[in-house]
Amino acid sequence: MRRLYVYAFLLCIPGYSYSQNVVWQKDIKSFTQDFLSQITTTIDQQYLITGSSIQSNKLSAESKQNNGYDFHLVKLNQQGEELWEKYFSGQNHDFLSAAVNTQDGGFIISGTSFSSKGLDKKENAKGGSDFWLIRINEFGDELWQKTIGSSSDEEARAIIQTTDMGFFVAGNVQNSSKGYGSKDVLVVRLDKSGKELSQLIVGGKGLDEVEKMIPTKDGGALLGVYSRSNVGGSKKTENFGEGDYWIIKLNKEGKVEWEKNFGGKGDDHLRTLALTSTGYLIGGESRSERSGNKTVGIEEGTDLWLISLNKRGEEIWQKSYNFKNRDVLMGMSVLHASDDKSSKGILLGGYTQAEGRIETDDETFWMLYLDQNGNEQWRKHVKGESRKREERLSDIKLNRDGSIVLAGTSAEELGKENWKIVKLEDKQIDQLFEKQDIKIYPNPVSEYAYVEIGFDFKEADIILYDMGGRQLQSLKTKNKVTKINTQNLIQGAYLVTVKTSDDKTASAKLIKK
Repeated sequence: MRRLYVYAFLLCIPGYSYSQNVVWQKDIKSFTQDFLSQITTTIDQQYLITGSSIQSNKLSAESKQNNGYDFHLVKLNQQGEELWEKYFSGQNHDFLSAAVNTQDGGFIISGTSFSSKGLDKKENAKGGSDFWLIRINEFGDELWQKTIGSSSDEEARAIIQTTDMGFFVAGNVQNSSKGYGSKDVLVVRLDKSGKELSQLIVGGKGLDEVEKMIPTKDGGALLGVYSRSNVGGSKKTENFGEGDYWIIKLNKEGKVEWEKNFGGKGDDHLRTLALTSTGYLIGGESRSERSGNKTVGIEEGTDLWLISLNKRGEEIWQKSYNFKNRDVLMGMSVLHASDDKSSKGILLGGYTQAEGRIETDDETFWMLYLDQNGNEQWRKHVKGESRKREERLSDIKLNRDGSIVLAGTSAEELGKENWKIVKLEDKQIDQLFEKQDIKIYPNPVSEYAYVEIGFDFKEADIILYDMGGRQLQSLKTKNKVTKINTQNLIQGAYLVTVKTSDDKTASAKLIKK
């Protein structure tokens, strides 16, 4: 059912030649057309894989449950081994679209539900489809859930936790009596217990679809919208072509601070956003030649189009990249300096679809690494153990230890998409990280702290002492990042010491607040 692989391959690109190891690969087998939405990396470098599946036991004639899609979650440890698997089911189709870590070590997940009350769903439907939010702990146990909607059709697309421990959930609403066009963007603000605080609908007179939302450092949010609307409704910026990138900055109360439009005369489809030290990165696919406010052209088919903005949404630079045919950007990670005052590099991930001429690497995961100014450093197709049909990347994450995790679908047969997760060690990216022998975060700590060991080891003891030298805790680990419980400690300073099996030692101070 599940398979784990460890192997290596050599990356050879003109001007570059270095080893890139596959640490592990995890295949989660499917019997139906499953959808993988994203991978969420926890602070201790475990992984939550989320998407939508029809449970295999529902395919039997004896099953009395619905045969629709359910929220599907799989938690993996640092070694790619499964910790748990969960489904959240309604009586109709339910599609999971987004997940995010919460400050307490758990998660909140959001998706679109066509189900009324019944099975795992505890509230009645509001309309044809609604937002369905579920907050869970680190073991996948439900803490609370919320159904948000109206008589119109709502579709959840993104969720974030804000600095006040509350949440923004964003999605689309069709033909709403409170809206402006055929499809608008709906943003709902909640407190940490799921109580609704406010709603905002933004849109022009046409179609506007939110693709991505990220938290901003001031407690607000940045929305990335694919817009086919001109000025009108709440939209104050003109489209340049068929479809544009529409960027909306919200403050911590969920109100619009500013908005910007970027596009050429053709169709430009925004996919992803990221924070940088100076502002934001926005990226997607473009079919536009130089026109509008697009200053870079296209080489073939659909190219990647990346724009760097300052904190006010003003352009710093824009770049275009091409893999041939239709290039689909699915994820983006920024490598920050330790002081967070500068960005060191940008990692992009996606896949390419054939448009006319068939290329060898169509529908295979790819990575593209850029410097902080958007200049290409290297690119690589990631095929894994063997090439399958329709390999489509869903998400990519750059981890604190320099490793990279890619997650997507890989079809052995059409209509039977396995989930494919690959973890890589990249030596060149690893060298960019500023290593410390031992690092503790958060520090000061209130409940749980994470001890990160910056050097190679096979097994280590993590020992916690008070300042009088008395040993309070000791645990063994094989992980680079290990979670420790400080809830029973009184306020004050403590010493954390790491001792490895080959006699390496390192110590750091921990402050309990």
